[in-house]
Amino acid sequence: MKLPLSKIAHGRSGDKGNHANVAVIAYTDVGFAWLRDKLTAEVVATYFAPLGATRVERFEAANVRGLNFVLYDALAGGASSSLRTDTQGKTLAVALLRMPFDVPADPEALVRPV
Repeated sequence: MKLPLSKIAHGRSGDKGNHANVAVIAYTDVGFAWLRDKLTAEVVATYFAPLGATRVERFEAANVRGLNFVLYDALAGGASSSLRTDTQGKTLAVALLRMPFDVPADPEALVRPV
C-alpha cells in the first residue's frame, strides 16, 4: 500500500541563507520509528536532486518525534539573490510531504489519530 508522507507526519521548512531547512514531525511514536528507518538523508537528497543541493544532513529530535534535514546550497543563492519562485524554501516541506511511500498493509499505527 502506498501513502503520501503527509498521512504519517506534518512539516515546516525555511531558509538559513543559501541552505534549506526541512522538518518532518511524526503524528505517532510508531510513525516516528518508521520515519527514522525510511526517511534517510539519502532518500531526501534523491527526492530533491533537481535543486542541486551539495549535501543533505539529517538531525533527530526524538522528544518531538521529528527529523530535521538541512539541504546545503539548495536555494540558488538564497532569498536576496535567487531567481527561484520559492527563494526561502518555504514550500519544501509541503513538497516532501507529497512523497509516496510503501507502508504496511494496515498502517493505522503510523497515521494521524482521528
